[in-house]
Amino acid sequence: KINIGCKVKLLDVEFDEEMEYFIVGSTEANSLQNKISNESPVGHALIGRKVGDVVDVETQAGMLQYKVLDIKRVD
Repeated sequence: KINIGCKVKLLDVEFDEEMEYFIVGSTEANSLQNKISNESPVGHALIGRKVGDVVDVETQAGMLQYKVLDIKRVD
């Protein structure tokens, strides 16, 4: 399951594009390093999900849909 400290590989369903994010606490968030906060819309939607889940995320840019491809624990 996805939690803070995980590296997550996602598939953007609309654009068929893979991306990787690190889920971090709000003080560590840094979009240039693909570190997203667990409190951000995407981070919040991913917490507790597992590989194979499809996640809908409401953002300022509209509704995004991601499929969870891989989860790695990063210590």
